[in-house]
Amino acid sequence: MKTTTIQIQNLKYGGCANTILTQLSKLDDISDVSVNNDTDEVSFNHNNDEAFEAAKTKLSDLGYPMVGEQNSLPKKAKSFVSCAVGRMTK
Repeated sequence: MKTTTIQIQNLKYGGCANTILTQLSKLDDISDVSVNNDTDEVSFNHNNDEAFEAAKTKLSDLGYPMVGEQNSLPKKAKSFVSCAVGRMTK
C-alpha cells in the first residue's frame, strides 16, 4: 500500500473536504483519505497505479483537478456544487 499526497485546485470549505472524503472512500483500493484545507492537499492510500488514476479522475470529475491540470469554468462550477452538497450532508 502506498500513500500519496496531491495538491488540488478549487478547494474552498469544509463541505468540499466532506465530499472528497466520501467520494474517494467509495473507490476500490483507496483508503485513509484525508483533506488539508490549508494546503489544498488530499492524501490517501492506494494499492496500485490504477487506483491512483481512478482517484485522480474522480477528483477532477468532482471539480478538483490536480494543480497543473486544466481548471476549466465547468470544473470550477462543479467544485462549488460539490462543496454545497458536502455541507448539506455533513
